[in-house]
Amino acid sequence: MIEAAWGSNPRFSDGVRYEFTRSEGRSFPSNRCLVPASEFHIRNGEKKFRVTMEDGNFFYLAAIWEPAMGDWPVCYRIITVDANPEVMRYQERHGAIIQRWQVMKWLDCQVPETDLLVTPPAHLFSVEEILTKPVQTSLAF
Repeated sequence: MIEAAWGSNPRFSDGVRYEFTRSEGRSFPSNRCLVPASEFHIRNGEKKFRVTMEDGNFFYLAAIWEPAMGDWPVCYRIITVDANPEVMRYQERHGAIIQRWQVMKWLDCQVPETDLLVTPPAHLFSVEEILTKPVQTSLAF
């Protein structure tokens, strides 16, 4: 396991740091990596939500890494798929989920992307709103 920056080097993409890449129509024959996670966050308007596995297990997000270049460190981008039914109510895409039993299938590059980078089935996730504490706008004496 190594520490890497999230997002590609903006020097090579017109100043934009890309944090995600779509899975459709792409091939990832090398530089595959995984981001361990117990949840991911989504946003819908001003509201934020926490997405966890219904069974409480941790999982991985499929990603690709890029080597360090100049002063930019090793970095990665998360690969996205169409959202599953629970997440679709809030946004159209989310990171591609790699289950614990699929880890070596993803990392050893022996399984085609199309077999692993799929929209997860319904009833896999639990979605809950992240409530923010109210901000005090005035001070009373």
